Amino acid sequence: MTPTFDKINLKFKLNGRPYNHSELKEVAYNLIKEGVAHEKAVGDFLLDWLDNNDYVLVKTSGTTGTQKEIKLDKSGMVNSAIMTGDYFGLKPGDKALHCLPSRYISGKMMLVRAMILGLELDMIAPTLYPAFDDQKQYDFGAMIPLQLKNSLKRLDNFKTIIIGGARVSKSLIEAVELLNPEIYETFGMTETISHIAVKKLNHTKSVTEVFKTLPDVSISKNKKNCLIIDAPKLNAKTIITNDVIDLISENQFELIGRYDNMINSGGVKLFPEHIEFKLHGLIKQRFFIASEEDIDLGQKVILIIEAEKSDFDNAIFSKLQKHEVPKAIYYIPKFLETETGKVQRKKMLEGVLSSFTH
Repeated sequence: MTPTFDKINLKFKLNGRPYNHSELKEVAYNLIKEGVAHEKAVGDFLLDWLDNNDYVLVKTSGTTGTQKEIKLDKSGMVNSAIMTGDYFGLKPGDKALHCLPSRYISGKMMLVRAMILGLELDMIAPTLYPAFDDQKQYDFGAMIPLQLKNSLKRLDNFKTIIIGGARVSKSLIEAVELLNPEIYETFGMTETISHIAVKKLNHTKSVTEVFKTLPDVSISKNKKNCLIIDAPKLNAKTIITNDVIDLISENQFELIGRYDNMINSGGVKLFPEHIEFKLHGLIKQRFFIASEEDIDLGQKVILIIEAEKSDFDNAIFSKLQKHEVPKAIYYIPKFLETETGKVQRKKMLEGVLSSFTH
């Protein structure tokens, strides 16, 4: 029988206890009334999921623009859970860890997967240092890159971990190569109800892995080389993204960068994400590449580092091509970030360019 959003899998457990539909609604009320912030968010979503509507309202992360509220069909969320379960071989009774904010789609979908697939879900605070029981075996977990980085020595008890919310750095990919769990980077957005493609990060035969779409997801690209997603089981509308890709096959692509981040420097089109990947591991602090106006070049590449101003060895730029080398370096003591750990580039860039004189 195909799962539906108004049914809770009999194998579902939350923090070790099974719940049916009415019992779970009572749990939601208690979380809202007595829980801390992240528990209230779980309670709010559970009430939305358990009501009579066939949709939920979800806020986007606001990383690349203004945060907005969109409507998602519950049937699409069910389909997303099933697609993930099929891809990773999840089955009723499997144990999963929930350490993501339930205000956003990533955290909401961990709850949906558990209710629909019949997972035994352990819910903990969504901090950057997840306080999970590293003696307990987990079949599945989802983290953001910073959580993964901060947990590298404690992951032997996981079978599969998916990573989302931000690009995974080259240094982090190298750090997970020999870890026991199968680790995958995911690609998706709120509009696609979590991920629509995954990329294996460790235990791979290929030096350079690419994103591979889940079943029933079709991809193409437009004249700007931006990814177009057709996933009728998740969203009735075709989604045109701002993500520039190299389309390798009908179900494989390499992510280049965001079109709205593209830098046109002296007629050369550059993507900050591509330059950042080359620099990862060479700069100890967090950083990102951006641009500012330039009389001669139109736009020039700049480097923004999370640090107090200090001496900087330009030798690290030796791996970059001439036009990729930053023409200016700016320092910010503390980066702004979203609740899911994404660096708020646009806000900080605006602050940098308005605060510094050149």
